[in-house]
Amino acid sequence: MAVNFIEGIKPCSDAKVGIVVSRFNSFICERLLEGALDTLKREGQVEDSNVTVVRVPGAIEIPLALDLMAKSGKYDALIALGCVIRGATYHFEVVANECAKGITQVTLKHDCIVSNGVLTTNTIDEAVQRAGSKAGNKGSEAASAALEMINVTRQLKA
Repeated sequence: MAVNFIEGIKPCSDAKVGIVVSRFNSFICERLLEGALDTLKREGQVEDSNVTVVRVPGAIEIPLALDLMAKSGKYDALIALGCVIRGATYHFEVVANECAKGITQVTLKHDCIVSNGVLTTNTIDEAVQRAGSKAGNKGSEAASAALEMINVTRQLKA
């Protein structure tokens, strides 16, 4: 029996990608954005002119911007980038959970690829490690996942 495998390859130079990045904790978010842009160019061979970056105040605003971008139908994939660092109050859980839930809702509502690169960490040090230090760059990983999913969904829809 022959098994059919559908797997995403990275290069997709014609892809249109939207990135929504939070300005809150910008010292982390800018590193995530740099990682994502580098991966789109290096691995995906995506033209700069095919990438749109939208900046929003914080993580809680990311889902609305993603929703509007998905609704436009202009993008093959969207990438969410942000950083929520635990504090002394319940606010961390609210922001982290609602952001993640909103990102998932956009994906399902619009049948649109949304790669979640929003960090939720206990400390600033953990965030730094995930934005290009010891633990890699999660913005880069989110972009890589988006590229792979563009090619997977193209095959599934063909």
